[in-house]
This record gives sequence, C-alpha cells and structure tokens, in this order.
Amino acid sequence: MKILVANLGSTSLKWRLFDFAGDGERLLHKGGFERVSDHSQAIEDCLAQLQQSGHIATAGDLAAVGFKTVLARGVTGCVRLDEPVVQAMEAYNTIAPAHNPPYVKGIRLFARRLPGVPLVGLFETAFYQWLPDAATRYGVPQSWYEAGVRRWGFHGASHKYIAERSAELLGRPDVAARVRHLYLDGGATPVGEPPLRVISCHLGGSSSLTALRNGLAIGNSLGLSPQSGLPHNNRVGDLDAMAVPLVMRTLGLSLDEVEHQLCREAGLKGVSGVSNDLRDILAAAAQGNARARAALDFFVHEIRRWLGAYLVALGGLEALVFTAGIGENRAEIRAAVCAGLEAFGIALDPAQNTATRAQEALISPPDAPVKVLVIPTNEELVVAREVKRFLENSPN
Repeated sequence: MKILVANLGSTSLKWRLFDFAGDGERLLHKGGFERVSDHSQAIEDCLAQLQQSGHIATAGDLAAVGFKTVLARGVTGCVRLDEPVVQAMEAYNTIAPAHNPPYVKGIRLFARRLPGVPLVGLFETAFYQWLPDAATRYGVPQSWYEAGVRRWGFHGASHKYIAERSAELLGRPDVAARVRHLYLDGGATPVGEPPLRVISCHLGGSSSLTALRNGLAIGNSLGLSPQSGLPHNNRVGDLDAMAVPLVMRTLGLSLDEVEHQLCREAGLKGVSGVSNDLRDILAAAAQGNARARAALDFFVHEIRRWLGAYLVALGGLEALVFTAGIGENRAEIRAAVCAGLEAFGIALDPAQNTATRAQEALISPPDAPVKVLVIPTNEELVVAREVKRFLENSPN
C-alpha cells in the first residue's frame, strides 16, 4: 500500500511517499517545490518525479493521498476529503488564513487530477477530541461556544508522534499501544500503573505545548486558531481580546489591517523587529540588539508559563520532550527553558544538551527524576499511518 502525504503551502508543495508492505513501513521518496505559482503544475511535476524514480508506474498505484489538514467547521478526526468536508474547511479560512486556503485549493486540484484515488485528511484537532471539557473553554456566552469559539488545539500529528515515541523510549508499551490505536478506539485501550506524564514542546515556526497523561492530551497551548498560545514566527500568540478594538480606535486600523498584522507581522517578528526566523533573532541578540533579546526572553517566558501550568495539571512529570525545528536544534533555547527547575526534577546535562542536534537523545543526567528528551517529530508518518488505518477500516 503506497500512500502519498502532501504538505501544501500558499507557494509550496512538499511530499513524502510511504510504502506499507506487510507489517513494515518505509519512506520511498520525498521532495518539494518552493515559490510555486501554479499548484496544478506542481502536482504534475510531483507525480512525474514519483514515476521517474520508479516508485509508481501510474497515479493509480497510489492507495491514497493524505493531508495534514488543520481545522474545519464541525469536522475532526481522520476523514475522507469529499466536497462537504472541503467546504467545512473553507468556512474556517479566516480562522486559519495561512493554512486552510492553500489546502482547500490543493485538495480540489488533487481531486481533479486523481479522481479515482481517495483523498484523506488527518485534522490537527483530532488529537484533542478527548480533552476534559474545562480545557476546551473560554469565558464566553454559551451561544459563542456552540458557534465554535472554544480551544481546539493543534499540532496534533506532531504531539501524537511524541506521545507514542516517548512512551516507547520510557518503557511503556501499553501507553504506546493506546496512542497507536487512538483514533480507532477513542483512547479506550487500557493502560497500567503508574501514570505516564509527559509534556511535549513543539517549538518551530509555530509552537505549542501539550500535556499528555497516559498518551492522551489533557491540554494544548493553541486555542481557537493557530494564532494563539505561544508567540510564533510571525503570528501573535495569546492576546487580550480587547487589544483589537483598542488599536482599531487608537491607530485607526481597519479590521483587515489588524488581521494582517496579527497573522503576518506579529509574534517573534513583531517583538524583535528583526525577522521571523529565530536564527536571525539569535544572531541579532548576540550583537547587542535589545529588541531581539526581548523577543527571545519573551519566547522562553511563554514556554515556561505553559510548562508550569501543565506541571500542575499533570501533578508531576516523568518526561519533558523537545521537538520540531527549534526544539530539536537550539540547545540554548532548551537550556533557557529548563534553567532553575531542579526543584521540579528538571535538569540538563550541559554537554549532552549542547551536542544534541536533530537526533533522539536523553539530555538530562541519567539519574535525574525527570527525563528530558529530544525526539525529532515525524508528522508525515503519523498522517500516513492514520490514512492506512482509515482505508483498512473504511466500509467503502
């Protein structure tokens, strides 16, 4: 069974082709295009590369195309991307303006190009279907909640991968099995004692923390939209709701201008005034740029704020995991997040932390009460696995 996972951006197309043969799984091919002006042609070129590589003879060799879809009105889980579901995604274009529009466009193009191939989406909200009710709430009128104003949670594929892989590394195959079959049995797989409590820190262009108890998420720092939670590369993160009418009245901004600035000019870019790339901000801070240093301090402060909240919510911790581009590669950010937390059992081995880059590693002392791990995430593999399970359990 060969499954293509497509990652769509407004000017990009990236893909990975997986083969599931017997009980095995193998990455056959990966590639991508940047600065895409014609997604239809990019899809043709993607399929041509797969054929030229010898991994498929025709597009009909694909069992499905999987997508890491973000959110849709009234839809979550792993589902067939038929037109009603695509329209439900389109209804939330304004909530996820950087994600939904290119996915909606790309899914429709794939549907036209591959009419006989199932298109399946694993929504980023899917991992949070079993959140405690209190973790989904804002202090808004009930009519707002029923209209969808609630904490959804995102980065579900990444945090699901970390939930499963961390359980394996920590010697808890029961928890790993529960996560593996989560979307089939709704978390009903029994697990033993003691509880496994993990905090997953996905730190990258967009960032979030998830608290995991026995593999199930009990909270995620992202809320209604991907603009919430931690400050992102150029998206705002948490913000008092009254800030919007204030700046509209004080600065004379239109709603469209406010939305643009919150989604494109805010976050680390807005605070630093330097860039939306953490590498540039780190370099500027090292040269004495005060705003760049303020952006770094703010980023770490917000990570630690959520880390503290989830330490309390979990009632303790067995492991703290860093993942994604920043979490996997920036030892100085990991060190700043963990500084002074020895009273909570969190400490780093400085040499191991500095030496670890984009690889699985234990970066805490071997005898530390809390294991601090770096685990490179693999969102595409999670999508491919769930698409496979969806196909195997679909009545059609």
